[in-house]
Amino acid sequence: MPNARVLRDIKARHGVRANEIARRAYLYVARNETLSPQVRHHAQLQLNTFERYTRPTTVKNRCIESGRGRGVMSEFGLCRFQFRLKALRGELPGVSKASW
Repeated sequence: MPNARVLRDIKARHGVRANEIARRAYLYVARNETLSPQVRHHAQLQLNTFERYTRPTTVKNRCIESGRGRGVMSEFGLCRFQFRLKALRGELPGVSKASW
């Protein structure tokens, strides 16, 4: 069973992906200073109606095993500790313990 934080992050990723185009369009209109203030204000109000998990800043890289949010290696999606455990067990292809 995945961690609650991991589930929340997955939900945020789906929300961002589903509403990305509309959010970017409203942001462009809201920041375009050549447009009238009324149009820009309306675009800003539309941006405020989006739900919480549609903002890209809510997405955080988390470990898929433990849900830890720090020390995550993005190539594998694992935190450093889980990466070490899986590498020592040989569960990660192409990764081996260094020895010299």
